[in-house]
Amino acid sequence: MNKYLIKDSDEGDWGKSKAGEISPKTKNYITPFGYNRLRTELLSLIDDDRPKVVEAVYWAASNGDRSENGDYIYGKKRLREIDRRIRFLTQRLELAEVVDPSIHYGRSQIFFGASVTYKDQLGKRTAITIVGIDEVGIENSHVSWVSPIAKILIKAEVGDICFLKTPSGGLEIEILDVRYPKPK
Repeated sequence: MNKYLIKDSDEGDWGKSKAGEISPKTKNYITPFGYNRLRTELLSLIDDDRPKVVEAVYWAASNGDRSENGDYIYGKKRLREIDRRIRFLTQRLELAEVVDPSIHYGRSQIFFGASVTYKDQLGKRTAITIVGIDEVGIENSHVSWVSPIAKILIKAEVGDICFLKTPSGGLEIEILDVRYPKPK
């Protein structure tokens, strides 16, 4: 089976409107691990980081002139950054739809959460894992499910050849292996 990537013009920029924002048409799929990581970060900001910064700002404000008080100015800036991150994480977690990839354990068809090994027409092997937008990481080969490579791989199976349109032309890739985590 051959699959070709075609960008839908009404979907915007691959399902995202602005950097980091999810368009209303796109679901915010996330793995259980990713959801727990975001939730842990949110709770840490609320329970640990924010109270410490509030205390430092309170102390700095009690020292007098705030216009030249570096501790106060830096503390207020850090507090705004923490509050912005808390709002962002809260919104992401509210929109999150947790999908456990282990339900597909043992299958050879690619769905959300799959770890896929493929080779291109030059013989270069690449291994990626398809995850949520908030879990993407180059260092661990995690790609978003709305990325061009993931879009052509989803629903393909081991042995399929897919065609990815790239700025420098096309790239033919063959799917070699599909793995899912074991159910717990």
